[in-house]
Amino acid sequence: EKAVNLKKDLAEMQEWMTQAEEEYLEKDFEYKSPEELENAVEEMKRAKEDVLQKEVRVKILKDNIKMLATKVPSSGQDLATELNVVLENYQLLCNRIRGKCHTLEEVWSCWIELLQYLDLETAWLNNLEERVQMTGNLPDKLDAVNDALESLESVLRHPADNRTQIRELGQTLIDGGILDDIISEKLEAFNARYEELSHLAVSRQIALEQQLQTLRETDHMLQVLQESLGDLDRQLTSYLTDRIDAFQMPQEAQ
Repeated sequence: EKAVNLKKDLAEMQEWMTQAEEEYLEKDFEYKSPEELENAVEEMKRAKEDVLQKEVRVKILKDNIKMLATKVPSSGQDLATELNVVLENYQLLCNRIRGKCHTLEEVWSCWIELLQYLDLETAWLNNLEERVQMTGNLPDKLDAVNDALESLESVLRHPADNRTQIRELGQTLIDGGILDDIISEKLEAFNARYEELSHLAVSRQIALEQQLQTLRETDHMLQVLQESLGDLDRQLTSYLTDRIDAFQMPQEAQ
């Protein structure tokens, strides 16, 4: 009777493993929304816990069969053979479910990381757009134009590392057929805005550089003219002080 019960327990354990394999490993999952992916991750975590909890039952079966083998070698030997098959299948099931759980957790982490990089780069684009708008109505003054140019250039020096991460993470998920529609839409919108704002900012940078150059040249010309007028003023003042007749002065002084 003991052997019969143990044989029944082994059969039930094998049946449970077959059902678990069908439910957790043989389904074709399609992750088209973050909610579906998150639910799949949580389900696989529960599956892993469920399978690992059966380890206690497997150990009890193993101990009982060993004990029976010492008392009834013939029955114990037959059960030991069946036990080895169950143990191999159980270990294989554990490894596969652990592997799938780890993969899904990595995929979810990849998705969250992609969102974080998109948030960072979107904040940078917002800042860039704000700086570009601030250069729209500048006073025609050297300091104002120079400050605006330096401010814009400081934002444009933003490293490209985050965009590289966005491209690689997005492509990894799309290649795996995971959230591909959502990610493609997000990347398309981000890239379009990035290209538009980058071109606008660079064009504005060039315009500011040209405006700054013109202002510097004008400022230099004004300084030269001011120095020349100062020299002339001192010359005329000396003529007046010395009471020199206008007809005795050089033509330019007259």
